[in-house]
Amino acid sequence: MEERKDRAIAELAKKSWGVFTSEQAAGLGFDDHHREFRVRTGRWELLHPTVYRIAGHPDTWHGRLLAACWATTGLVAASHRSAGALFDLPGGSRDSLEITCLRWKRGFVTGLVVHETKLLESDDVTALEGIPVTTIEQTLLGLAAVLTPRAVEMALDRALHRKLTTRARLDDFVRRKGARGRNGIGVLRELLRTNDPLAGVPESAMETKLKQLLRRHDLPMPEFQYEIHHGGRFVARVDAAYPELCIAIEYDSYEHHTGKQAIVRDNDRRNILRRIRWQVVTFTAADLQRDGGHAIEALTAAMRAAVP
Repeated sequence: MEERKDRAIAELAKKSWGVFTSEQAAGLGFDDHHREFRVRTGRWELLHPTVYRIAGHPDTWHGRLLAACWATTGLVAASHRSAGALFDLPGGSRDSLEITCLRWKRGFVTGLVVHETKLLESDDVTALEGIPVTTIEQTLLGLAAVLTPRAVEMALDRALHRKLTTRARLDDFVRRKGARGRNGIGVLRELLRTNDPLAGVPESAMETKLKQLLRRHDLPMPEFQYEIHHGGRFVARVDAAYPELCIAIEYDSYEHHTGKQAIVRDNDRRNILRRIRWQVVTFTAADLQRDGGHAIEALTAAMRAAVP
């Protein structure tokens, strides 16, 4: 009988990163005495007053995060940087465990950051990898409360590019959550205000950095991931472009643009663009670190030359 119960709890924990609650254990027939005995003999590890881990199961960030969520009652979710990590967004971090709940009633836990709020609603919580987590919109709001606007913009662009949310859903979310007292709402609102939906969405973090660089230099926003056609035929898909000026912007990544084949391919592509009278300006990671460097000068010169 005892072996059957132990196998059952092990199977249950296997589906939830090795952790389970005292309530789940009670449902399988484990009373206080059974639980204390298994902790004392090393079969179970006590993570929180009501949360356990099967001894020998890998100690993972996911498991500790789920345990932290289960350690309190009421509405709770992984949030802020932890939620960003679950959604694989820039700015997300696994360095600590970060949750939001109505009220935290436990003692101090190392590496745990708790945000208490009365503003969290059931519609703000979903599940990812078996862990309660704030929705993508609420996660972006959480990141806006703890990160710089530049970092939040990178997360926002990644979420839009991966179609985790839409501009319409974000606009509606900001309208609904726009009451005073919500940390980060001003940052998120401003990013949406300055985001031109007609310009498309940057495909990578470096393209977002390029967008931020152009904004700092008061240059107009290009169209990202622009497809160039000539004579009714597809020519190239460039990182960004000013179609009315026939200027293409390319970001050269050393990681993806090295080797003989890559060099030949890129040169052929740029020669074709020049043949159909498109100017090509190339940015590198070094240019972005130098606030544009010579690439910004080349771009402004190309824009002056293209003006009728």
